[in-house]
Amino acid sequence: MTTQKLLTALLFLLFFSGNSHAQTYEKKIDSLILSGFGNQNEPGGAFLVSKNGKTMYRKAFGKANLELDVNMTPDHVFQIGSMTKQFTAVAVLILEQQGKLNVNDPLSKYIKDYPSGDKITIHHLLTHTSGIKDFTKMKALSTIAQKEMKPEMMVDFFKNEPVDFAPGEKFEYNNSGYVVLGHIIELVSGQTYEDFIKKNIFEKAGMSHSYYATDRQLIPKRAYGYHQKEHGFVNKTVISFSVPFSSGSLMSTVDDLVKWQQALNQNILLNTSETKKAFQKYKLNSGEEFTYGYGWHLKDINGTPDREHGGSIFGFKSMGVYIPSEDIYVIGLSNCDCHSPTEITRNIAKLTLQSVKK
Repeated sequence: MTTQKLLTALLFLLFFSGNSHAQTYEKKIDSLILSGFGNQNEPGGAFLVSKNGKTMYRKAFGKANLELDVNMTPDHVFQIGSMTKQFTAVAVLILEQQGKLNVNDPLSKYIKDYPSGDKITIHHLLTHTSGIKDFTKMKALSTIAQKEMKPEMMVDFFKNEPVDFAPGEKFEYNNSGYVVLGHIIELVSGQTYEDFIKKNIFEKAGMSHSYYATDRQLIPKRAYGYHQKEHGFVNKTVISFSVPFSSGSLMSTVDDLVKWQQALNQNILLNTSETKKAFQKYKLNSGEEFTYGYGWHLKDINGTPDREHGGSIFGFKSMGVYIPSEDIYVIGLSNCDCHSPTEITRNIAKLTLQSVKK
């Protein structure tokens, strides 16, 4: 066999084996997703896997709108619920980078009448260690769920509730802390939370299909949210987005969330030292370490460290998993709170990690 023919044969084998591997990988992911999103006549979801910023997998399943019989596409816009907290945390760090606040500042510096505000710091709010009452666990929540609430009205709603524990004593996931952070962002920046996120994050990262949620404006390619009842699917419960506010009111797409991750990786939004603050583990007063940074859970997949966060809001669920050592990002978005992408997204990340390490 001539050298030329040998090279051609080798290239063919490499291409064929690479192509075969890609097809097997795709089928395995399809199988994982179809276990929870298999009915194409139900609300569905969108999933994306990227490595080094390049897309390895990108597909949508089910319906974006049941009434109009519209199929889901990867371009559809979803509410992302508590994944919003990542953006709020980075917004706080942007303000720190600008010299406008410090994460060790006491809450009383910004909200003078906040009970025990001299003992609670911005750091406590970011890490869910403040001990303040989570408004989502308050019985009175239904009385304001559909009202237009200003940030200070939201803070007033829960600030006089008895605290659950002293600041720094324990980690307990808390939506109120992130609402307070949104209020501080507005006070310090002189802008609305919506405008600050849009100008300092969405526009800089090129996230042109991400928004502060609204039911009043037209959102191109909006996926509609659903609940599942005994008799079938119903439209999601309507709430005022001013209630979850900076703890859960953003909307995005799978592609925009990859841009978000890339902007963090490339220090487009924050310098290295500020970025590091978001992704390091911290300690309680007792010295015990806990697995949450600023806006991200810091866990691992089979011993490989990852950063992850999910979201749940009426009609929608979301999940994002990032593996820094391999620059793998997996995102799953669902337009029914009956279909959780959490475990599926983690399993896709696990499969992808195994695939790239072969």
